[in-house]
Amino acid sequence: MRTRAICLATGLALLLGVTFIASDARAEHLIVSVSNHRVTVTPNYSGEELVLFGSIERERDTPVPRSGYDLVVTVSGPRVDMVTRRKERWFGIWVNADSRQFLNVPAYLAIFANRPLDKIATPDILRRQQLGLNNVLLTQRVGPDYADVVASDPFRRAFIRLRTDLGLYQENTSAVTFLTPTLFRTGIPLPAEVPTGTYTVGIKLLADGALIAKTETAFEIVKVGFEQFVATTARQHGLLYGVATACMGLMAGWMASIVFRRD
Repeated sequence: MRTRAICLATGLALLLGVTFIASDARAEHLIVSVSNHRVTVTPNYSGEELVLFGSIERERDTPVPRSGYDLVVTVSGPRVDMVTRRKERWFGIWVNADSRQFLNVPAYLAIFANRPLDKIATPDILRRQQLGLNNVLLTQRVGPDYADVVASDPFRRAFIRLRTDLGLYQENTSAVTFLTPTLFRTGIPLPAEVPTGTYTVGIKLLADGALIAKTETAFEIVKVGFEQFVATTARQHGLLYGVATACMGLMAGWMASIVFRRD
């Protein structure tokens, strides 16, 4: 009786394993790439647009969903700490009244999709998968606590608005184009003020409001030439860089006093 129970349990485990393997074999897979994995920033750099392209690979017996596929691309730049300040007018002078620190947030953040996000999935799934500027995790220091607040929080809204005005945060729900039911592309605009570092590109495939596949790729933005020399010197030899900058300022002031001196 005991041997029979063990055999039954083993058979059930094998059946479940076969089921999981079959389910994985039928799952869609994403194959993606970007047009340039290394962007160089020179003194005359004025911005660039990369192209992300890819395909949805599926087994021959896996049908295309009746409503088609949906794709959301999230491009996230290097992580930094930033502060958003609120100004108030006191006696005719604008002063900093309050501030909020954002911790380890993307310096660059862009979300691209093939249609409006509220048409792709429910608010709960969008929040869980962090799809859209209103759903991305932006941790703040709130007094002694660390938390991501609601999307309507004034500091959060001001932070996103300021980054959007600089072109460093953006959301475009018509940027992803399906060339065929399984081939897609989108552009990744990089403004002139784009920070250097490693950028992660997360691609999530949805169908009928559910996540069915995801993958990642990356590219790097680096400075070259004189700008790279200055940045490296400032980072590795801060004292020397500060002294040299002060000397250059004094020399420029001395030369200006000579040029504009009145005899």
